[in-house]
Amino acid sequence: MNSDPSQSPKPDITPDVEENFVENFPLSPDEEKLEPLILPASENKETSATELPVEIASTLNPQPQATLNLETQIQQLSQQVDSLQQQKKALTAEIEALEIRKAQKLVEQTQDIEQVLRQMVQEGLKELQQQKQTLEMSVEQLERRRDRIREEMKTTFAGISQDLAIRVQGFKDYLVGSLQDLAAAAEQLELPTGETWTTPPETPTPPPPSSPNAQFAPQAFAEQTRRIQQILDQYRKNPDYYGPPWQLRRTFEPIHAERVQQWFFKQGGRGTIRSMGSRLQNILVASAVISVLNQLHGDRTRFLILANSPERLGEWRRGLQDCLGISRGDFGPEKGVVLFESPEALIQKAERLVEEQFLPIVIIDETEEQINLSLLQFPLWLAFAPDPQQMSSYLY
Repeated sequence: MNSDPSQSPKPDITPDVEENFVENFPLSPDEEKLEPLILPASENKETSATELPVEIASTLNPQPQATLNLETQIQQLSQQVDSLQQQKKALTAEIEALEIRKAQKLVEQTQDIEQVLRQMVQEGLKELQQQKQTLEMSVEQLERRRDRIREEMKTTFAGISQDLAIRVQGFKDYLVGSLQDLAAAAEQLELPTGETWTTPPETPTPPPPSSPNAQFAPQAFAEQTRRIQQILDQYRKNPDYYGPPWQLRRTFEPIHAERVQQWFFKQGGRGTIRSMGSRLQNILVASAVISVLNQLHGDRTRFLILANSPERLGEWRRGLQDCLGISRGDFGPEKGVVLFESPEALIQKAERLVEEQFLPIVIIDETEEQINLSLLQFPLWLAFAPDPQQMSSYLY
């Protein structure tokens, strides 16, 4: 009799059979993970006998499915490695391209900088060449001017004719003084008459009358010469920077003393002296002359300064104030120092001073290229002549 398998009784798996099964077939690590799939016998009593061996078989042999999972993972990892390698190659190529581009940029920037520097150097060279040409032209002009001044010095009053005029005027003063002395001595003589030949008593010879013009020759005025030398030595050796007005208050070097002594003792207070090269140094020499004359003749002296521009006269005023300690009130038409721009006005003032029994001293600036001959008639005059061996530093 055929029976339906579904109706057949289900085998009863006892706990002893289950324990023997576990002992004979131990589980692998992978199978242990699948252990929850095996239900205990107590919970699967309703499971058919035909389904139980299939589940057990599938549980006891899980290796094909795990192998598939590992192969899939390996393939995925291989794909990721390939992708990473491709990304690496792309990044390497991009880095190389960036380095090439960077090098090109550096080359372009270096070329631009070199071009800019080249332009700057060329422009600088052009400016230097222009400055060089300008300086060469200025030097040529100054050399031509120097040569012209030297030629003029040889042919004008500042050269030969000046020395000749000084000698003529000095000889004239000598003759006039000698004739005056001779006339005075003749008036003092007592000539004997024809009635008696007795020798007249000796009478002391009166001193010759003082000349209206101041003279400083050592042979005629030894005492005055000694006094002048004493004052100059005091200025040179023991300068007084806080002395009274009209006394020199600045350092007086031997070169300055040499100029002043030459004017007093060799030229007799009438002549030119070589310029010191700057107006301030010339003012210092003139200040020493003014101070000495003021100590010798006092208030009788008047100092007339001649320069052909207000700027130069202003520099003379400031320099004399600084060197002599005088104030602005000492300058003016009726004061100790008078400033003039033209020789004609100075000549009129000097003639009026002579008539009033004053002693005018004319001081002429170096920039006066031509000197009016009428200035030579006065008792004392001092002119600064430019040195032909060097260019003056204040010709403006």
